[in-house]
Amino acid sequence: MPPDVQPFLPASPNRERRLHPRYTVNVPIEIHEEGSRIPLRVKTTDLSRGGCYIKLTVPLGVGGRIRAQLSLDGQPIVARGRVVTRHPDFGNGIMFLEFEGEGEKLLRQYLAAVVATP
Repeated sequence: MPPDVQPFLPASPNRERRLHPRYTVNVPIEIHEEGSRIPLRVKTTDLSRGGCYIKLTVPLGVGGRIRAQLSLDGQPIVARGRVVTRHPDFGNGIMFLEFEGEGEKLLRQYLAAVVATP
């Protein structure tokens, strides 16, 4: 099987569903909900190539489309995404769907540096 093809496995409550490892990092992120002109400025609690988790007292609705701008060591990257989890009084899980420009490459480099830091 080619390395970029994932085998089909039935859903299991005990099986990890994430495709990318996540890292506990606090990165500034500005979230723009589709249809809203008011940005939310928060920090991630964890981050991966596939998305992030943000802490919000009043979380966004699941399924909502967003535009996220992360600041990685002062370097802005922009991703479009979707809200995939909602935990009242705690926050949201965001899945990144596509990146603008070199965003995905810069995120991978940033995460590689996080892993390499002792």
